[in-house]
Amino acid sequence: MIAPPPSCRLPRGRRVTLGALRDAVDGGVPRLATEVALRDDGERLGIEIVAVDPQPWATLRERDGDLWREEVVEIFLAPGLDTPRRYFELELNPLGTLFDAAVDCPHGDRRDLAVDRAWSCGGLRSRVAVEPEHGRWRATISLPWRAVGPREIPADWRLNVYRIDRPPGGEPEFSAWSPTGARPADFHRPARFGFLARVG
Repeated sequence: MIAPPPSCRLPRGRRVTLGALRDAVDGGVPRLATEVALRDDGERLGIEIVAVDPQPWATLRERDGDLWREEVVEIFLAPGLDTPRRYFELELNPLGTLFDAAVDCPHGDRRDLAVDRAWSCGGLRSRVAVEPEHGRWRATISLPWRAVGPREIPADWRLNVYRIDRPPGGEPEFSAWSPTGARPADFHRPARFGFLARVG
């Protein structure tokens, strides 16, 4: 049985480490480690994901393409404490290609799931660096809180962070900050999003 969704307190102006991602299905330790850190400057949320990988790869360069078919990191985010029925999905692959979309998930799973790829996260900045000397790749995203929430930025948010690794000739690995427990792996389980509290 997987643990309840995790929570994180995010003091303004401080870098906070979420810790290592876990196996998205059973919460175990994945083959390749992924570390996530957050920072809130009051106006923007910064997210840094460091993914251990001796052979990161991707071919997709078109924005809002099906990045999840290759290697990718993903962030799902929604304002409020309740299980979201609408949330925002951001993805980066090792080439730096961006996917951003608004997702309507009325049943908390893939039934009637609607992904609006025409939505763009205004003011978003992103960067990817492949670091072969360290056997890893690094993705950073900085986005205005107001691009994904109300004008009055709330204190409480729901968040999950994911990674898909697809080694050449090997089995794919799916990791998450808050494992969803779905088999086969499925990230669109908003009841499993973790809790993020902005403080200070």
